[in-house]
Amino acid sequence: MLGGLGFEGTIETFSDGLGDSASIALSYAVLGAFAVALSKTGLPRLLVDISIKIVGKKGESRSKALPKALIFLIIFTISCMSQNAIPIHIAFIPILIPPILQVLNELAIDRRAIATVMTFGLKAPYMLLPFGFGAIFHGIVIENTEANGMSSDIFESSTAMTTAMLIPTLGMFFGLLVAVFFSYRKSRQYENRPLEAGQENGEQATYSVYSLISAIIAVVATIIIQLLYDSMIFAGVAGLIVLVFSRSVRFKESDALLTEGMKMMAFIGFVMIAASGFAEVIRETGHVEQIVAVSTNWMGDSKGLAAIVMILIGLLITMGIGSSFATIPIIAALFVPICAAMGFSPLATLSLIGTAGAIGDAGAPASDSTLGPSAGLNADGQHNHIWDTCVPTFLHFNIPLVIFGWIAAVIL
Repeated sequence: MLGGLGFEGTIETFSDGLGDSASIALSYAVLGAFAVALSKTGLPRLLVDISIKIVGKKGESRSKALPKALIFLIIFTISCMSQNAIPIHIAFIPILIPPILQVLNELAIDRRAIATVMTFGLKAPYMLLPFGFGAIFHGIVIENTEANGMSSDIFESSTAMTTAMLIPTLGMFFGLLVAVFFSYRKSRQYENRPLEAGQENGEQATYSVYSLISAIIAVVATIIIQLLYDSMIFAGVAGLIVLVFSRSVRFKESDALLTEGMKMMAFIGFVMIAASGFAEVIRETGHVEQIVAVSTNWMGDSKGLAAIVMILIGLLITMGIGSSFATIPIIAALFVPICAAMGFSPLATLSLIGTAGAIGDAGAPASDSTLGPSAGLNADGQHNHIWDTCVPTFLHFNIPLVIFGWIAAVIL
């Protein structure tokens, strides 16, 4: 018995709530398909080839400082672009990382630094920028904030979430600088081992001038459609249509590409939909008001205490779920009423929910933001998922997110 709903009532309420995140999960699936289709044009492969030419296949430009800087810059740029400008998510990692592992070895670059760079690129851009996966994340936060009883004209602004997440994102950037220039700046020795089967050259995808032009047009089409219609579903479909009709992707391969792309995003989409159903159950129990009353009595008038508690709760939930996107519906059901009772502004509320949702994704063993980098860096069996990816990203991103997220909630 949950708040008088009963077992059957709980199931019915849960089922009704599933529809709240269906469009978001579908957006994720369509973008996944677009990511796979885009990789078939050879655009990611071109970026890899350019990268290897710049640093040399074995790090031939031996002034070491320059090739090291270039390696970090290239991985940072491509990682960031994978969330917004060219929304291919983690699809670039098996293409980019295995072929340059020998370069990293010869330059004695600590792979923990590379893991933090990639995780930053897989998270910070969607937290800050309202394009690609950022449009989905921003939409989830605002929609769930409104669904739980808070309304404001500021929610209609396309820059509301960017403003709300600017300070927390700066915190992540500070953590990245600490990781690269302090924690993992020293050399670390690795052996030149053979790569696992199928990863010697990443995924092969030939490209031509025509296929690259088609890929660029597809990317531009997704951005334009998103700006015009504010829909990542139609934006992703538009990109796929361009690739199919330009014959950069064969029509007979389209079903397989859709399936492969949706597989890449299926877990996140499933958890996201389930989380929305669970959030509906939380609201319908009628106990949220009691939680708010108890919480506000305990916290008193201290917004600072309320903010830190909510951020830490978000950390625990996201670490367990492994998805920032799926955490939002659950925490919003609890946090929005508390924020309203404590007198947080709408902008501060967005910042709190966005930070509490994003925190924990870095460092979570089951998160794409950690699994992707580990898969690429461990292609030769010399990178530990927990100690070389999860722990470094947890320390360098979640601690700054707690601090900077708290600051944002207090001053906005």
